[in-house]
Amino acid sequence: MEIVSTNRATPVVLNWKGRDITTGIFKMPQNEGICLKTGGVSGDTVGNPGVHGGRYKACYLFAADTYPHWQDSYPKLDWKYGMFGENLSVEGLDERELRVGTELRAGEALLRITSPREPCFKLGLRFQDQSIIEKFIAYGRPGAYAEVVREGTVRPGDRLELVSQPDDLSVADFYRLLYGEQKDPEMLERALEWHFLSDQTRQMLRRWLK
Repeated sequence: MEIVSTNRATPVVLNWKGRDITTGIFKMPQNEGICLKTGGVSGDTVGNPGVHGGRYKACYLFAADTYPHWQDSYPKLDWKYGMFGENLSVEGLDERELRVGTELRAGEALLRITSPREPCFKLGLRFQDQSIIEKFIAYGRPGAYAEVVREGTVRPGDRLELVSQPDDLSVADFYRLLYGEQKDPEMLERALEWHFLSDQTRQMLRRWLK
């Protein structure tokens, strides 16, 4: 896997249902690279820290290989990497093979994959189309959040090198668990054993077990 773009955002204020909101969805490529910190990407904007960012969602990786699919669906947009709010646009990222808990060396940093991206209305604002949320879920290529285990700078052209990979659920498996109608209790229990889930995701899984 190769990092083809490193991205971050400055704050953008938009009106949503009569109120102003601040978002970091408008990420732009940073050719000099970005610095990954345990609490997030240095200099990046996180509009809602309760949902994005923080220790276990410090960095968002997205498959650059999926861009042609979305460009065909939204040809009038001004396309550049960072369109999905990702910090790292990665060529060769496959959610079916990437397992939750996998550790990857990225430039000077060490990452641990924690969970798939769960899209919200801000993705719809970015694409000027709220129906993209259902399309994004159905397409099944959400990318993945990562914890920054070791801080460091990541630059375009850096490789994502496998350090360790547990025998556990793939990101795609976990995504189907989150959005599928049927919830496998065994898979829910297994996921709850992960120490690196965000509090919000952990609470949701516990509700489904009841």
